[in-house]
Amino acid sequence: MTLIAIGAAIAVLTGAGAGIGIGIATAKATESIARQPEASGNINKALLLGCALAEATAIYGFVIAVLIILFLR
Repeated sequence: MTLIAIGAAIAVLTGAGAGIGIGIATAKATESIARQPEASGNINKALLLGCALAEATAIYGFVIAVLIILFLR
């Protein structure tokens, strides 16, 4: 039972990586918009796509953690 909890905790750690990645991407996007305001539309599109992909990895990690807990009992 303890190893199942450890495995689930490791799977959920993908959320930390996604949060760090989204934070860095947002910081760089705001810096880019400040430097070149006329490109803000393209920067926002790329930022939203990148954030969606990063958040998807966090959601996948959460789903794997739930599956580990439910099916390995």
